[in-house]
Amino acid sequence: MTRSSRIPGFYKLTPAERRTHVVAASDLSETQLAALDPGALPLERASMMVENVIGTFELPFGVGINFVVNGEDVLVPMVVEEPSVVAAVSNMARVVRASGGFEAGCSDGVMIGQVQVIDLADPTEARHDLEAALPELLGFAATVHPRLRERGGGVRSMNVRSVVYDEPGEPVEHMLVLHFLLDCVDAMGANMVNTLAEALAPRVEAVTGGRVALRILSNLASERLAWARCRIDPRCFDTRTLDGDEVVAGIASAYRFAWADPWRAATHNKGVLNGIDAVAIATGNDWRAIEAGAHAWAARDGQYRSLTSWKLDADGFLVGTIELPMQVGTVGGAIQAHPTVALAHEMLGRPRARELSGLIAAVGLAQNLGALRALATEGIQQGHMRMHARNVAFQAGADGDEVASVVQALCADRDWSLTRATEALAELRRERA
Repeated sequence: MTRSSRIPGFYKLTPAERRTHVVAASDLSETQLAALDPGALPLERASMMVENVIGTFELPFGVGINFVVNGEDVLVPMVVEEPSVVAAVSNMARVVRASGGFEAGCSDGVMIGQVQVIDLADPTEARHDLEAALPELLGFAATVHPRLRERGGGVRSMNVRSVVYDEPGEPVEHMLVLHFLLDCVDAMGANMVNTLAEALAPRVEAVTGGRVALRILSNLASERLAWARCRIDPRCFDTRTLDGDEVVAGIASAYRFAWADPWRAATHNKGVLNGIDAVAIATGNDWRAIEAGAHAWAARDGQYRSLTSWKLDADGFLVGTIELPMQVGTVGGAIQAHPTVALAHEMLGRPRARELSGLIAAVGLAQNLGALRALATEGIQQGHMRMHARNVAFQAGADGDEVASVVQALCADRDWSLTRATEALAELRRERA
């Protein structure tokens, strides 16, 4: 069947109507969508996933629409509690769609493991001995995950690094680190990397005469980079009151601020991660690891900077790019254990890890575009509060079609307080009495 993520008026539909459209636009069935219903994760299964379980906690499961990535339409599962995130990313995906969509990709699923060696009598000699033993250690490492090698993965390389702890006012400490690269293919790879690091530890101690302390993966997955790119005709931003050339110039200006100033970059990148985290959570991936790697990557030249770039090319088109570490998996972990996570992968067409990584990067780029467009035009607060007004109306006690009327009143008054929502609801009910 032909999949299309273009569903005009999706936000106006009821949840049941949206589900019908998702079924029509994907390979899912109504029966499969039961994984989105309350209680889809049984308590017994939750108790097998983490410790000390007493219940489950629900978050909204939304769908990012309008995405075209590498020429293919895709519906994007997003789990997030913050208003305006799904709306903004869907709106910007529609804009990018008109200019050809996103290009995206990712390098191989290579994760980094580290075996730290301390208490060395002679760090220089120990390094020489460890480097001489690398061929033997590589040969041993290749035997640790035989099934991984069958799938095209496995150990790619090893090297030895000298690391010095020299914090001012503290004793200097010299250590060695055996730094290895493991291609985990479609797995996130934390358990694989840690298992290999544990297996290597005794051999590293025997070679160096030191003591192995930490043996663990690094969440700065600098060998596993995802990227996305888009090129947008400024006319896509034209409105009755705004000129597209002015809008794209404002977006590029906002990017330059984030590149130059770390205080601005932190908020800028938070917007990027609004989209990235939402897809990572929906697909059962470790969003905390992704965030750790993203922030470290943003500071790789010594200053914390923007994860994205927005510049105007010679034709005046807006060119957006993003590159960041992306340690995600499409096998193992919660993907098989959690029924809603499994559904999210089905919605995406069961992508490989590299495909999912590129898609997530594209979502982050679209999310950032939405924030910068708002900042360059109406201001971030107006659009955000328009979405937040629904939550305030609900808190005030609005029900059914009352919500839309209360939201309209809040936006008209530009007062999104609970007090004003309560007053608007009371006025509405008096009128209807």
